[in-house]
Amino acid sequence: MQTEPHSQAWRRWYALLILVALASACSSLRTSYVKPYSAAFAPAHASPTARLVEPKVHGHAGQSGFRLLVNNNDALMSRVVLADRATHSIDLQYYIFDDDATGRLVAQRLLAAADRGVRVRLLVDDLGVGKAESMLEGLDAHPNVEVRLFNPFRTRAPSFISKIGQFVIDGPRLNRRMHNKSFIVDNLVAIVGGRNIGDAYFEDGQTQHFRDLDVIAIGPVVQQSSRAFDTYWNDKAAYPIAAFGSVKRGDGALERVRRSLTERARVLTSSDYAASLIDALPGGANVDRPGQWLWGNAALVADKPQKVDDGDDSNAATIAPTLDAMIGSAQHELLLVSAYFVPGDENTRYFASLAKRGVAVKLLTNSLAATDEPMVHAGYSRYRRQLLEAGVQIYELRPMLPDQPSAHGTSSGVSLHAKAIVVDRQRVFVGSMNLDLRSRLLNTEMGVLADSPELAAAIADYFDRASLPRNAFHVELDDRGRLTWTSEDKKGERIVYRHEPQVSLKRRVEADFLRLLPIDGLL
Repeated sequence: MQTEPHSQAWRRWYALLILVALASACSSLRTSYVKPYSAAFAPAHASPTARLVEPKVHGHAGQSGFRLLVNNNDALMSRVVLADRATHSIDLQYYIFDDDATGRLVAQRLLAAADRGVRVRLLVDDLGVGKAESMLEGLDAHPNVEVRLFNPFRTRAPSFISKIGQFVIDGPRLNRRMHNKSFIVDNLVAIVGGRNIGDAYFEDGQTQHFRDLDVIAIGPVVQQSSRAFDTYWNDKAAYPIAAFGSVKRGDGALERVRRSLTERARVLTSSDYAASLIDALPGGANVDRPGQWLWGNAALVADKPQKVDDGDDSNAATIAPTLDAMIGSAQHELLLVSAYFVPGDENTRYFASLAKRGVAVKLLTNSLAATDEPMVHAGYSRYRRQLLEAGVQIYELRPMLPDQPSAHGTSSGVSLHAKAIVVDRQRVFVGSMNLDLRSRLLNTEMGVLADSPELAAAIADYFDRASLPRNAFHVELDDRGRLTWTSEDKKGERIVYRHEPQVSLKRRVEADFLRLLPIDGLL
């Protein structure tokens, strides 16, 4: 038989890959590195942030206030304004922190805050660090800044081969990532939602831009956010970036990063993007504007960090059962916004059952033309017909029209990245969790649950506008049971497609092939 020689050959290649991966590593994680415990400061009552927040919270005892961040420019500038106003602490937790124009702007404002004496704690998932590692190491050299990496690779190396090798060795652990996003200032204001830190999330540059949702929160839910942050910050899976041998505090890393960030901030200030921010936000950032806050009883919900442990798939570590109960309480209408929607057989049957008992179930997700993850779309499309047959209404976000410029005339397209649920226009969830099996079983997630008709109405309005024919394809079954996609052209005239619209034949064939693979649990 030929199986033994092939098996031996595979083992040799496997061993070689591991050796190359380890040999290419330039530094290793020191697991014995002392990691000091720290916790959120008490709310900074005598501060500019307090003067902004406390008069609004007064009279809403026990409730939290919200403002919805829909506009990408507003989402960036609200973070910048809050960082500039901070006097005591800034705590950030993100899946991705990019070393690009907007990422460097946020880093520069964090550094400026640290220079004023503000304590900055930055927790980033190690898979989302990318090219920002040297920038983060420089920030960490500041005495008022500490950077930690969550669920890190064991070695650092310039070669991607190293990470591939480590995935081969330690795949079950490294496949589980921290997907949480929060930005907390003085323990008084928090931004929670779906946006990471980088150009794609704030509509700068030539990358594909994401349409996303965050909430600015004040009131009791902020302190809950801080407690969730502390749980992750002090967890065994969070390591100081200084635990890697590549960090050399005595070689001027901080000053190099300071000079680089200052220089790049000047470049950004004189750019078309900066000019467009002024045009887009004539009244200033949302967090600064006078006007209404949306109030309600609310709770911050977050998976336990232990969810990244190998084999820990227990419901005790995840917020999924809480969201299941919320969805199951729907009596009249259920709005689902999920950039990546892979329900699996069980949840498909469940959503179908809701629709069949009279609940208006409406879904907004990405079209094949808009998604940045074709494999995820292939997984979702397997369940699309069954949902439609049960009466679920499906809207798929369109990419940017060929002659439609972005806000700054540079984007290569628009993709949905938002995650939200609205039940009976009364109860809402806004956060980081997609409705897919990866979010449910593998990644850690967080978000805000609120009982607030006002906030529910704001998110429902977002859904209604995003699902208009000029923005989305309405997916339906015609009288012969065939899938159709209805939208309108640039003149506003109705147009119907009978295959995945606005994509090449090659991309459709690829999606059809991916649909055959049993990969739902990885998506």
